[in-house]
Amino acid sequence: MHRAYKFLLRPTIRQAAALGEMLRDHCSLYNGALQERRDAYQHVSKVTVRYGQQSAQLKTIRAFDAERQGRWSFSSQQATLRRLDKAFTAFFRRVKAGEKPGYPRFRGVNWFDTVDFPKDGDGCRWDSTPHDPVIRVRLQGVGHIRVHQHRPVKGRVKTISVKREGKQWYVILACDEVPAEPIPATGMVTGIDMGIAHFLTTSEGEHQPNPRHGKRNADALAKAQRALKAFPRRRRENRTVKHRRAVEKVAKLHRKVRRQRTDHAHKTALALVRTYDVIAHERLSIANMVRTPKPKPDPEAPGSFLPNGAAAKAGLNKSIHDAGWGVFLGIPHKAESANRKLIPVNPRNTSRTCPACGHVPGENRTTQEKFECTRCRHTAHADQVGALNVAIRAGLVLPDVA
Repeated sequence: MHRAYKFLLRPTIRQAAALGEMLRDHCSLYNGALQERRDAYQHVSKVTVRYGQQSAQLKTIRAFDAERQGRWSFSSQQATLRRLDKAFTAFFRRVKAGEKPGYPRFRGVNWFDTVDFPKDGDGCRWDSTPHDPVIRVRLQGVGHIRVHQHRPVKGRVKTISVKREGKQWYVILACDEVPAEPIPATGMVTGIDMGIAHFLTTSEGEHQPNPRHGKRNADALAKAQRALKAFPRRRRENRTVKHRRAVEKVAKLHRKVRRQRTDHAHKTALALVRTYDVIAHERLSIANMVRTPKPKPDPEAPGSFLPNGAAAKAGLNKSIHDAGWGVFLGIPHKAESANRKLIPVNPRNTSRTCPACGHVPGENRTTQEKFECTRCRHTAHADQVGALNVAIRAGLVLPDVA
């Protein structure tokens, strides 16, 4: 199985400067390749430049600009060109599908934060020496950088990435051949229902509270954003020291919320994996759930629109994003490693269907929490009913269904 590890780097002042130069030069390469593709299409009879052509020019570019481009890994520069090629591939796919195209953009220095090394040992080297208290990663053009390795790396290191987050640097290791760590069977199965009032509810009626990390940090984030917005335009354009500090404060708060959501999702998933052998969950399409309602033109008043509930939907979308369902459902490797089974099911009408008689009217769910079947008068907590229906659709044998 595959697994990724993320560790904090502890570079020296000189190494941090070299890492910043590495990002700057890779960003310059990315933008130069994007400019070449645009010029070839616009001015040379709509000629499309491919990755192979641009990769073949790397040798000449490195020889011409040896002080900047020539000092970095050839493979990492190829990975940067592949990133641009993937952006164009996705662009053409969206055009053919009739979606919003989203033409690839030029990257600013502050918006280019990652450099990839496709193979361990080619321009980079992960120091996996056992019994050595100081773990280091070697990067071409930078040197040996200390790594704060807080857990052991298992499997074979395949690719290495260096990422900047604010003022901190991280190394990300993508490993394969990671051995599984099975957990003894418990003989228990469950279905889970994702929600807003509760983060999740099991079919046994246990509720996991929703931490609402975004809402708890909303006041501090709003204050930091108001302070950033208060800067005059000239100070924002000149990037003064105070303006950069204000930008970093906003980014730091966003990173804090993101880390809190990720930590909560991993801990919740681990608790479920340790308790249940089989877990059924809803196959949610979060992108469709948070989509903005389409405007409704008023046929009686041209140029006017009817109410479409956009304001209420915006609040619901914000709560869904704050809950972090996508982060939670995107970490199935814990179940795979523990030899647990995950069963995704269709979420349609799971909170309206009566688990006792199967009746599916909208009136079954009278409030956010109360469920009462209009046919058989079965009553229960609405979230538990949804989790129970998820378990039923997955074919799990539960005593409540008998």
